[in-house]
Amino acid sequence: MEFLINLVADPIVAILAIIIGFVLLIYGADWLVNGASAIAKRYGVSSLVIGLTVVAFGTSMPEFVVSIIAATQGNTDIAITNILGSNSLNVFIILGLSALIYPVKSQLQARRFDIPWSLLAGLLVLFFAIYTRPMNVQWGNFGHFHLTHGFISGIGGWVLLVFFGIFLWHSFRCAKQTTTDESSTIKDISSVKSILLIGIGLAGLMIGGELIVHSATSLATQMGVSDAIIGLTIVALGTSLPELATSCIAAAKHNSDMALGNVIGSNIFNVFFILGTGAVIHPLPTYDGLWLDALMVALSSLLVMAFVYFTKNHEIKRWHGALLLIIYGIYLSYRIISLP
Repeated sequence: MEFLINLVADPIVAILAIIIGFVLLIYGADWLVNGASAIAKRYGVSSLVIGLTVVAFGTSMPEFVVSIIAATQGNTDIAITNILGSNSLNVFIILGLSALIYPVKSQLQARRFDIPWSLLAGLLVLFFAIYTRPMNVQWGNFGHFHLTHGFISGIGGWVLLVFFGIFLWHSFRCAKQTTTDESSTIKDISSVKSILLIGIGLAGLMIGGELIVHSATSLATQMGVSDAIIGLTIVALGTSLPELATSCIAAAKHNSDMALGNVIGSNIFNVFFILGTGAVIHPLPTYDGLWLDALMVALSSLLVMAFVYFTKNHEIKRWHGALLLIIYGIYLSYRIISLP
């Protein structure tokens, strides 16, 4: 580990390491999804369950690996801003570009459950960002203990994980009630090759995550730029590349379900599971500008709900996509100017 830290001390090497890390993350996630999906199909698991678990987890693995590694190493700014930045990018940039390519329609199931849960995730992030004061808890005659909330405390992390468990339970229940199965679209791969793909994919994710976290931190230190800005821009964009490619290609093929579901599912996964796990490992403290980043996450979910609920065809239109891109451009410009 010390060798890696010394290696990325050179800015040029650090930039190259970030690029290599992103490549490893993207291909690692792809190999992991392909291998796990093939094994799931071989054992008769429906494509709906695969999509809700393996694919959703796979496309969010870059964010997961980077945030967890950052949390365990105490780089909490990157652990937080990676998730908040990715969620904002997912809606404002990825969904915005997808809608510009082709209007994104929503299905009844998404409007009834997935989108409201995405809004709940955004509101919880905003709640944790605002509610940061310390609190003393009295347990009758058994004494008391002190909770320092920061952004998300360990208890807050467990709360998010409970919500994630409820989301998974409801998703599996809906999957069992659905008879449609598209698992035929998953390639048949031998068990040995599938296991190899999973192993190589996980290795690529771990190595890529280490490279990105150490290199981004080194660059931020040398350039005098805060970890928060690095996390919101370079790291967030890099870890969102799988979602960007998936949604834009899906939109070009007029596959609205995948374009919208990929973004909404990723945002739910990022907040409830990744932020929750990160906070359990290491309480996540506040940083300058956190309230605005959290507000953008909540606003992104609110805008998606407004677009699909109050339009005639329940779709995100092209002008909606343009509006999303403009809002994000204004926000990012302000964040870059306002922080050192």
